[in-house]
Amino acid sequence: MTDSELDDDLQDLPPRLETLPRQRRFRKVPVRYILPNLITLVALCLGLTAIRFAVEGRFELAVLTILAAAVFDGLDGRIARALQGTTKFGAELDSLADFVDFGVAPALTLYLWSLSSIKSFGWFAALVFAVACALRLARFNVALEDPDKPAWTSHFFTGMPAPAGAVVAMLPLYLHFSVLDLQNSRAWVVAQIVYLLIVAGLMASRIPHFSAKNLGRVPRENVIVVLFGVATALLLLATFTMEMLAVMTVFYLCFIPFSIRRFRLYLQEDERSHAAAAELNSA
Repeated sequence: MTDSELDDDLQDLPPRLETLPRQRRFRKVPVRYILPNLITLVALCLGLTAIRFAVEGRFELAVLTILAAAVFDGLDGRIARALQGTTKFGAELDSLADFVDFGVAPALTLYLWSLSSIKSFGWFAALVFAVACALRLARFNVALEDPDKPAWTSHFFTGMPAPAGAVVAMLPLYLHFSVLDLQNSRAWVVAQIVYLLIVAGLMASRIPHFSAKNLGRVPRENVIVVLFGVATALLLLATFTMEMLAVMTVFYLCFIPFSIRRFRLYLQEDERSHAAAAELNSA
């Protein structure tokens, strides 16, 4: 192509692109932007694979695959922040993957495992859970664009996070595959439906939940204790997977009132500081 032909082609381009330097039209994307998105895609593939396992009746593998997706979901955001590679594209991709991993996959797994025995009611509960997850993720994306919220709100999630909702919702499966070996009687399935609706309500609600994103550094004198505790928990999780998941789920649910109490204390402190500032300005 000659220079004159190239100039003619550039004249046909939109003005905005035509004014850009040629090196900016074909910029290289740094790896620090690509890596978090690759991890998100791995999590998405794990969620879709969990649906396949559920369809094939391999429910224990489906549970473990959803949990693996939750681990990768936690990694992509942390890696993006560590590499300073957060982008709006990555945030949107993460939300879409989360809906599949923690909305669709758990709902279908639970429905195919037990809820389908009470057909319409079970499907209704699965739909409500998936819809609640979608609403929760949409609200989270909107909240990211709010510049006026106080700094202390970053210590909390509004509503149960989608990964936590998926892990908590699968408690009946943990109990079934644990040493308790709970079987799916009709009364137990009805209880599962009610439980799933409650979890969906927690996801769609505005009840505050502690966020682990802002955990600070461990004091030097407590490093050994923390390392021992984490190692012990991981060993127990690897040895008694379903039992530990059930215990962790119950512990998480019991911790919600403490989150609410702490949130209210922050809110009261914020209101007192605003009142004091208003009195000072009026004086």
